[in-house]
Amino acid sequence: MPTSAAGFISRIDQLKGDLVAQGRRVQQLTEAAFEAMFECSHEKARAVINQDDAIDSVDVLIEKQAVLLLSDATRQGAELEPQQLRAVLTIVKVNNELERSADVAVEIAQRVETSPARPYPDTFRVMANSVIGILRDANTSMARGDPALANIVLQSQHAVSAFKDAVMRDAEAQLASGTISPDFAFLLHEVASDCEIIADHCTNIAEQVIYLTTGAIVRHGQTSWVEVGKSRSA
Repeated sequence: MPTSAAGFISRIDQLKGDLVAQGRRVQQLTEAAFEAMFECSHEKARAVINQDDAIDSVDVLIEKQAVLLLSDATRQGAELEPQQLRAVLTIVKVNNELERSADVAVEIAQRVETSPARPYPDTFRVMANSVIGILRDANTSMARGDPALANIVLQSQHAVSAFKDAVMRDAEAQLASGTISPDFAFLLHEVASDCEIIADHCTNIAEQVIYLTTGAIVRHGQTSWVEVGKSRSA
């Protein structure tokens, strides 16, 4: 049975709802991964790792539903508006960024199972909280279609990079003084890099939100985020 224009809009809305739910799922996974790390809990780390398959399944389902929607629209000659097409493409791209973010959270959990049970620097906790906040804001900006909040996500990336630099300077000083082992210093570097990668995925989500809601194409310059173009259909 052919799908009406209203039917396609309803399907896009459903896809967005599924994406928002996936974003919350990934945020919860990331919070749990950091919690396992700070508590040096192998049990909590394994619980995070075991959730990866569920997130992968939703990722595949969202992509399949998006492809099916576009296939149905093409087959039925439906005249989707440019904004509706952008919405579907944005959902696919954001879905991919969320799945990759979840992969990084799982990697953090996997490091718990092989890392020494010792306290992490306080700066690490601040950085982890910042990453969780950025992920939350990226999800909220997508759910609300809020380009202003998406812009805040873009600017927040610099804070994570600054935290990483501070963590690495402190680790180098402690390594030189013999306070920490080379293995633990390497672990700090790896997890700090993981935090930066998650923040990068969040900024990619924010870019897509801005593009979807305003048509503006933003990219990261040497020191700041700048608009490099505008969609012709915006």
